[in-house]
Amino acid sequence: MASLGFSQVQKLSQGLILAPQMRQSLRILQAPSLELRDIITEELQSNPVLEEVAVDSGPRVDIEGGGEAGADTSDDTPSSLRMGEDGASLSRLDAASRERWDGLDSGVGATGSTWTSEDDERRQHFFDSLTSETSLQEHLVSQARLAGLPEHLLPAFEYLVGSLDDRGYLPQSLEELTRISLIPYDELNASHEVLITLEPAGIGARDLRECLLRQLESADQADSLAAELVRDHLDLLLRRRLPDLARKTGAELDEIRDAIEEITALDPAPGRRFAADTNTSVEPDVRVEKNEAGEWNATLLDERLPRLRLNPAYKDLLASSKLVGKDREYLSARLRDGKFIIGAVEQRQQTILAITQRLLVHQHDFFEHGVSRLHPLVMGVLAEELGVHETTISRAVAGKYVATPHGVYELRWFFTSGYQTESGETVANTSVKDTIAKLVAQENTSKPLSDEKITKLLAEQNLKIARRTVAKYREELGILPTHLRKRV
Repeated sequence: MASLGFSQVQKLSQGLILAPQMRQSLRILQAPSLELRDIITEELQSNPVLEEVAVDSGPRVDIEGGGEAGADTSDDTPSSLRMGEDGASLSRLDAASRERWDGLDSGVGATGSTWTSEDDERRQHFFDSLTSETSLQEHLVSQARLAGLPEHLLPAFEYLVGSLDDRGYLPQSLEELTRISLIPYDELNASHEVLITLEPAGIGARDLRECLLRQLESADQADSLAAELVRDHLDLLLRRRLPDLARKTGAELDEIRDAIEEITALDPAPGRRFAADTNTSVEPDVRVEKNEAGEWNATLLDERLPRLRLNPAYKDLLASSKLVGKDREYLSARLRDGKFIIGAVEQRQQTILAITQRLLVHQHDFFEHGVSRLHPLVMGVLAEELGVHETTISRAVAGKYVATPHGVYELRWFFTSGYQTESGETVANTSVKDTIAKLVAQENTSKPLSDEKITKLLAEQNLKIARRTVAKYREELGILPTHLRKRV
């Protein structure tokens, strides 16, 4: 039998290790606008050679001007950052070990626009205007404190609140939570008794039946016909078997209908009104609009990004002979890091712009007519056109938004699969969902469309889609099944 113990083994293997600068470049590329400002602020605080370009300042200072011997002192933006019509320079993002931005002298977000005092005021107003909606957890804890929750029960209460799912239900039993958390059962039980009395009504319920019953109880309807239907006949209720419900309860059909109307006014998922995505601050990175000639143009919205440059005093100091040894090495490294961060941000901006310009070509019908004319598109198409890897496109569009005449959309939204009509035209699945939503919105509520009927209506529009796919899209749109949409 082999003995247990430690041993040293030498082996040879291949692996991919990203250099720190490459990781930073990818982080900047993937960062949304709000996060990018935080990254730039961190760099300003940690790197003494970086400074923000002041309002109405003079020409930007070149990076290498006045540097060490042999340095490039050109004032022009390097060709590696100039975006040709084909976007070929974006392939620089795939060269991890290259010095890609030598000679850069421009500031962050260089688009030729001048930063004014009004821009500065708008930027400050933006920061001062950011608000945060109250989360479900904060809402419940605040109520519990006002309700006089004992201090020793607060940890148990907060644990229960953290265990709620997105609907506001408590899917696990108190016994199971006791085993997991090691919090005494009595404390969890006492906290739960407080939780179920709070708003929104139905919070902390274990299932749909309990959630609806608690809402009826809070409305003094605990002994009503609606409560009886939920408590004793929920299965029949969900299937809208009105004659069976009338027979089981002894009530008239009109009374059953009135009770169902009361139930449909309840909230089956009270926690979702506090969903996390309602607290998302979205800031478009680029705007798409028509110019006077009727042509679609894409414009970067980078006026709120701080514009960076290298402090010329440090470059002059490095060019002199006053610094030696470690001091000189330190300053040289900081200048190199500063140059890199400026170039990385500029490359990010130009990458987003280049992708948007290609979207103007591929999704022209969407910009002209709206969601119903969105075409299928995969990232590999743009990656091939721009000469980069698909992962570069994926990182560049993640969390980035574009303002269009039809609303603000995430860049990733424009990449979608689709279907081919009998005429050979391709239609994006987003357009199919939009069509389904319109069909349901126009249906007769006394005789709502079944999934099978929707499938046939789509086929009449040359869209042959399986019924199960229609059901899937309907659920993703949050549309109830046929029997739950029926209104007599």
